Amino acid sequence: MNFLAIPWPFTSHFRRSDARFTPVLFDPFWLKLQCMPETGVILLVEDREDDVELITRGLRRGRVNNPIQVVRDGEEAISYLSGEGRFANRAEFPLPALVLLDLKLPKVDGFEVLKWVRSQPGISGLRVIVLTSSELIRDVNRAYELGANSFLLKPLDFDQFVATGELINQYWLRTARVPTTYRAPKKMVRQ
Repeated sequence: MNFLAIPWPFTSHFRRSDARFTPVLFDPFWLKLQCMPETGVILLVEDREDDVELITRGLRRGRVNNPIQVVRDGEEAISYLSGEGRFANRAEFPLPALVLLDLKLPKVDGFEVLKWVRSQPGISGLRVIVLTSSELIRDVNRAYELGANSFLLKPLDFDQFVATGELINQYWLRTARVPTTYRAPKKMVRQ
C-alpha cells in the first residue's frame, strides 16, 4: 500500500518534509487507519521463497486484503521495525498491525526478533504471531515466554494455508483490537 496515493480530503494529514510526505505521529487519523481491518500492514518475516508464496496466496484466498511487506531474515525484520536503512521511509514501510514471524531465520533467529520487539518502546505491544514448521514444545514454550501472541504451525497443504488465512483474517484483523504503536524518536547527537 502506498500511503502517498491517499485521496485529496485526507492530504491534510501529511506534512511536507525534505520533499517527501510523511504521516504525522499520533494523529487520530493514522491511529484510526491502522485499526481498520484491511489497511493495517502485515509484516511477513520468512526466508523461504516457496513459503512466502504459499503464505501470501493463502492469505489472499482467505480474504486477507491487507498490504503485506516481506523481509527475509531477522536482521531485516529489526531494520524494518526500527525504520532504519532502506526502511526509513514510513510512508513506504509503515509499522505493521501484525507480524507473522518464522523462527528459523538466517542472521538473527525469530526468538531474538521477538525478544527485541518486546524490549522496544513504541512497538512492545505489537501483535506477533509465530508461524513456523517447528512442532517442538520447547519452541512453543520459549515463543510464549518471549511474548508471542500466538503460535501457529505452517500448514502442510494449500487448503490449510487458506484456512489459516481465514483464521488470521477473522480473529487477528477483524475481531482483536490493535494496540497503539509508534516508532520511538531517534536521539539527537550534539556536536
